[in-house]
Amino acid sequence: MGSVQRAMRLLESVAEHEHGAPAKQLARETGLALPTAYHLLRTLVYEGYLRRDKGLFFLGEAAERLSSSGAEQKRRSTVVEALAHWRDLIGVPVYYAQYRNGEIEVLCVSDSPGNPAVEEWADFRETGHAHAIGQCLLAQLDDEARRDHLDRYPVQSITPYTVRDGHSLLRRLERTARMEPVIERQEYALGTVCAAIPITLGNAAATMAISLPAHQADRLPAATQQLQEEIGRLMGSLAISISI
Repeated sequence: MGSVQRAMRLLESVAEHEHGAPAKQLARETGLALPTAYHLLRTLVYEGYLRRDKGLFFLGEAAERLSSSGAEQKRRSTVVEALAHWRDLIGVPVYYAQYRNGEIEVLCVSDSPGNPAVEEWADFRETGHAHAIGQCLLAQLDDEARRDHLDRYPVQSITPYTVRDGHSLLRRLERTARMEPVIERQEYALGTVCAAIPITLGNAAATMAISLPAHQADRLPAATQQLQEEIGRLMGSLAISISI
């Protein structure tokens, strides 16, 4: 345990020196005897946590991977916490999704026993034309990307309310204002209504969405507006986090 603690102190000390630091300085800063510091530094270099260049020590690829992983986890936690807060505040399941590498990806869902999320009974990626999340993401794409997606995942009716064909869907998407919420009523799942709010970060298409049982459809407009306001309030702090 003592060796691990000393190695961690050396890593922390190296991290404070953007332009590197020699062994003698690191030993002095960490209060280690120079032979001990040398031994641990050599081990850390061998394992890839440090690299040595012209007598100076820098963080290595292994340490940078740990840092990157930790930062990503922190960003994801920020999104998870935000969705859980909105779930409790509005009293609805909340979803976060992105369009990445030509696919619809639902990255996070926050629900509760009293307000369960919609069951994915048909693959969300293949049925983007039918649910609010998919329609919202497709509406944010350019015409070429949108048609490419529909060529790979053709429109098909999965409930009596689903849009009937690709031409009808494209006309609907073209009429959707850029930042306008997308409302869907029982097109993906009978007994469920949904709303998706577009979030555009640079070239990335993303959305936050909610769902409600159809018998509570009268709640959907107010709940959607409330989520929009909450997103606007936190958008600055979420801008980086939602790029997970």
